[in-house]
Amino acid sequence: MRVVLIDDERLARDEMRRLLGRSRIACHIVAEAASVAQGVQAIASHAPDLVLLDIQLPDGSGFDLLAALERVPAVIFTSAYDHYALRAFAVNALDYLLKPIEPERLEQALQKAAPATPAAGITASQDKVFLQDGERCWFVALEQIMLFESEGNYTRVYFDQQRPLMLRSLSQLEARLDPAQFIRTSRSQIVNLRCVAQITAAPSGGLTLVLHNQMRVQMSRRRSSAFKQGHRL
Repeated sequence: MRVVLIDDERLARDEMRRLLGRSRIACHIVAEAASVAQGVQAIASHAPDLVLLDIQLPDGSGFDLLAALERVPAVIFTSAYDHYALRAFAVNALDYLLKPIEPERLEQALQKAAPATPAAGITASQDKVFLQDGERCWFVALEQIMLFESEGNYTRVYFDQQRPLMLRSLSQLEARLDPAQFIRTSRSQIVNLRCVAQITAAPSGGLTLVLHNQMRVQMSRRRSSAFKQGHRL
């Protein structure tokens, strides 16, 4: 596995490097970082399979780092404090290791990480985003998201009964999304077609998309025309 270590304490990184070197699971450390900013850059540059992430960093938290990522790899949190554990597991972290880290606990965590790496069959449909709303955090698979809605420089994300904001523009998100599954219905909205229960004609000449939660989304006449041609409606 390609691994990025993120911890502001050099001795902690040295110890983690030593423990990984003794692991039965082959790990290649591709980068190290000591802050949120460095960590974001390291992950973007090296696209690791796994991140070993300290929660308390000098310029923010490990949760802040995850919220800044375009794509979120598998994550194992590390910390000297156990009061972050519930929050870490609430965002589906693979594991939470308390410092000083015991070799056996690290080995158990790495065993969980191995099946989650791309080499073991991660598909595009399992691509996830990290969302943070105050103290609440989520890892959400893109296929679970019904709707993206622009709110200035932010985008509101609709999934389950949740509607948190993320610091991404709609255009940034559109470049990442699969156009066969996500369609731009207007300047301010992108809809997941798998979450559409019904499509009807609108009086304006466009289309009305009714989502599984009964939310109604209007598609402009111009976009509706292109959509009908592409989907033979």
